[in-house]
Amino acid sequence: MIYTTPNSGTGSILGTSPEEIDTPRQGSDRFLLTAVIVLMIFGVLAVYSSIAWFAETRGTTAGTLVTGHLVKLAIAMVVMLIASKIDYHLVARYSRAAVIISWVLLVAVLIYGEVVFGARRSLTIGGISFQPSSVAIVSLLVHVAVLLHEKQEYIKDFKRSFLPILFWVMPTFFLIGMEDFSSAVLLLAICLILMFIGRISTVQIATFVLIGAIGAGALLSSSDERQSRVQEYVGQITQINSSSFEPGAGYQAQQSYIAIAQGKLFGVGIGKSTQRDFLPAPYNDFIYSIIAEEYGLAGAGMILLLFLFILLRGVVHIARNAPDNLGILLATACTLTIALYGFVNAAVACGLLPVTGLPMPFVSYGGTSMLFTALMVGILLNISKHNKNRNSTFYYG
Repeated sequence: MIYTTPNSGTGSILGTSPEEIDTPRQGSDRFLLTAVIVLMIFGVLAVYSSIAWFAETRGTTAGTLVTGHLVKLAIAMVVMLIASKIDYHLVARYSRAAVIISWVLLVAVLIYGEVVFGARRSLTIGGISFQPSSVAIVSLLVHVAVLLHEKQEYIKDFKRSFLPILFWVMPTFFLIGMEDFSSAVLLLAICLILMFIGRISTVQIATFVLIGAIGAGALLSSSDERQSRVQEYVGQITQINSSSFEPGAGYQAQQSYIAIAQGKLFGVGIGKSTQRDFLPAPYNDFIYSIIAEEYGLAGAGMILLLFLFILLRGVVHIARNAPDNLGILLATACTLTIALYGFVNAAVACGLLPVTGLPMPFVSYGGTSMLFTALMVGILLNISKHNKNRNSTFYYG
């Protein structure tokens, strides 16, 4: 669905500005910002509780690593505030160049990247290590939103609309998917939702799904580790036997289930987790398990409610009241990315999805993904500055 407004969906965003769409400036969405800050606070406490073993393996202390996490949170806040000051139309102008740069970085990481936990995802340039996949995800989503906005006049045209979008989405999907399959699949799903909102035809959406399924199948079959994770998930562990706990198939899921079960309703208490010594990456991939253990169902449920609030605030309020189609699409893309990453991380910890390795935004130990998630929140905050209620017509297609 998408709003219809005067001159909406035609032309290029390059000449669009808030003055042209006559949108009054207002403050950023404080409710969204508050929810993000609360997630950060939860994250600091959870990281401090879960990072002791990791600190020992690095020859340092938990306090030192938590201080580093706080520094990254501070940088993320600065990125968020700066992005909230930059008009989202200006951000959109450079989306094409950003995607091309991300392709170069993704190719570089396949050749020169560092192998961590069996995957080559990090690249070090000038002493700074980062994950190019985070750059690619944000860049592509912004560019897809731009393309859908610019092509509204002929959005049903296969050659002029669908193929150009496919040209940008599929190479990014495959480049990310070679080393980070779960992020690639989630990216494809968000692009699919954007295409539906952007009024791409049903036939073209079905074609996109088919191409994506074939691509995902090819990436899945190319890795024995991915296949084993899916097989583990399909053949769900039905009985936990502590005498059979060995590193390997099902080990992460087993330890996560134990952590969640020990938490019960109100948890074992802050800093009293025992499963942090057994769970691989409890400070990142399985941080939700530590939260469930220490804060119980109450704390774990609050985390999910915060992500649900962000989802509703971003889509129902910010996107729905955006002044133009570009704002609608960008707000939806950013909101879905933040919320789905949070929900998927929690679902993996609970055994509802196969082990993926996706971090929980603003809660997991800081890294590249936190900075680019902060960038997306900044874009959302900027869009919210131009929001206004208006009576609009919706198209479904």
